[in-house]
Amino acid sequence: MNDAADPNANRAQAVSGDQAHYPPVDPIKSGLSGRCPRCGEGRLFNGFLSVRSHCGICGLDNSFADSADGPAVFVIMIIGFIVCGLALWMEVSYGPPLWVHFILWIPLILILGLPTLRLLKGLMINVQYAKSAAEGRLDRPK
Repeated sequence: MNDAADPNANRAQAVSGDQAHYPPVDPIKSGLSGRCPRCGEGRLFNGFLSVRSHCGICGLDNSFADSADGPAVFVIMIIGFIVCGLALWMEVSYGPPLWVHFILWIPLILILGLPTLRLLKGLMINVQYAKSAAEGRLDRPK
């Protein structure tokens, strides 16, 4: 397939001046697995949540990767909804003392929240690369 027929062939090149040609990578699959958005092979994270400066396989410069607070907001909304619902149900149904709530819900928040945060951060960075998302700029008349 030639590049003229495919309008999305060079869609990710604008993110960081990327001139390499790699087959398209599914951003959802590579994002959830914490892999490079360009090659799908290299590791995206250097530790638990810190993004590597570049891919060890294809050399992609990850300076474009800025998921900001997006993953944290989604985790707060999703996990908060689940935990608050369960805590309210337990309070209305059984009325346990406050220490029981602390023992149950704080570990559940950590067990559900931290892995979800990593998954969503990888997903948002990969989708950002696939869609050539960049910081918003105002058009100013010349």
